[in-house]
Amino acid sequence: MKNGRLSEFAGRDGTRTVLASIVSILIGLVVGAIVVLIVGLTSDNITLTGVWEGIRLIFAGIFSTGRNAAGGLSFGFNPTNVGNMLFRATPVIMTGLSVAMAFKTGLFNIGAPGQYLMGTMASLMLALGIPSDVVPAGLVWIIAFLGGILAGAVWGSIPGLLKALLNINEVIACIMTNWIAANVVTWAFDVSNFKNLAENTKASYVYRTTYNGVQTPKFGLDELFPGSQVNGGILIAIVMAILIYILMNKTTLGYELRACGSNRHAARYAGIRDKRNIVLSMAIAGGLSGAGAALYYLSGNTEFFWNTYQSLPDTGFNGIPVALLAANNPIGVVFTGIFMSMLDIAGLQLTSLTAYNEYITDVIIAVIVYLSAFSLVIKTLISGRRKKKAVEVQTAAAVEDGSSGPAGPEAADSGPPDVPDPDIPEDAQSRKGGAEA
Repeated sequence: MKNGRLSEFAGRDGTRTVLASIVSILIGLVVGAIVVLIVGLTSDNITLTGVWEGIRLIFAGIFSTGRNAAGGLSFGFNPTNVGNMLFRATPVIMTGLSVAMAFKTGLFNIGAPGQYLMGTMASLMLALGIPSDVVPAGLVWIIAFLGGILAGAVWGSIPGLLKALLNINEVIACIMTNWIAANVVTWAFDVSNFKNLAENTKASYVYRTTYNGVQTPKFGLDELFPGSQVNGGILIAIVMAILIYILMNKTTLGYELRACGSNRHAARYAGIRDKRNIVLSMAIAGGLSGAGAALYYLSGNTEFFWNTYQSLPDTGFNGIPVALLAANNPIGVVFTGIFMSMLDIAGLQLTSLTAYNEYITDVIIAVIVYLSAFSLVIKTLISGRRKKKAVEVQTAAAVEDGSSGPAGPEAADSGPPDVPDPDIPEDAQSRKGGAEA
């Protein structure tokens, strides 16, 4: 019975998806270790000890506590690293939810960077523009957070409208709106009074929200992870992931959204308003990206580089591998977002503690992205091995039953086999057999 339950659990599609993601992660880490090895062996300023240290940091950089008195790497619980990992994971989780939400409804939301920028602009302008000596700082934070969500939702709905009404591919529309957002945000902050001109080293940066007394509450996480940037944003991101899971899997609206993603025309035939759902799906996805930006910049300890017209935020694009690796599962996005942030921390440890460059972790992420794109192949290989093993078990059981079968009582009572009588025509034989039956 126990083996049967384990076999049933292992045969589930969700289990195979998780296994495929784990395989992708392990292969990516191994490839990263190989890159570290090759770079170390071909570099004159990296010793074999340095190579080994680099490999260890690839796999366990989040637990590095620096160097000990003897100069070697030391490992243990590092609350600063863990807290910073959770802080960095917050916006990545939100953009991952944005991409996964759109994927679930049959849309590819590559417009998360633009939605992220619009959420950044709205949340910062509201947080810095509403005087906290008139409106309580906590209420200003709520208004700014909701404003970031709304701005991202409005910007995300534009490709949705173009897709629903004009059947324009959402990928093309999202790419165009990304660069429009980059220029709009640059212009908006360029003409605003929110630029930090008081410090010469802060040119082209916007004031932190603590300039106006607005900051995301810590909820006691700063005591668990002292010295880090962590705040309550990670808890809000987890709650929003749970809400998206409930929306997509437990509500009528979620069913309609997924039905439109599976087959828009069939959904319309069934009475589902496909155009409305396409726009709504992209609006929700955009709102999630805007929420990620708001949670990141309302923290009070981050600065925004407003001169963005030549680049797009990496956080928006990082949501794509996070969603792919999580197989578009909102709960899985939380874990994959934390994992991607863990790689970022490992990259920083590589840079600060060894002669390696932190961009080696980008190689690992790239490999994981490619493998997650081929997750179906990995799932097929896993399923093939399970089927092969099941066939071998059935064959062994059949052989065992066959060896004991003739000696059993059923063999004695089975009687001689039916042999056709050559003197009786074939059709008569069939009638005779039917009568006997």
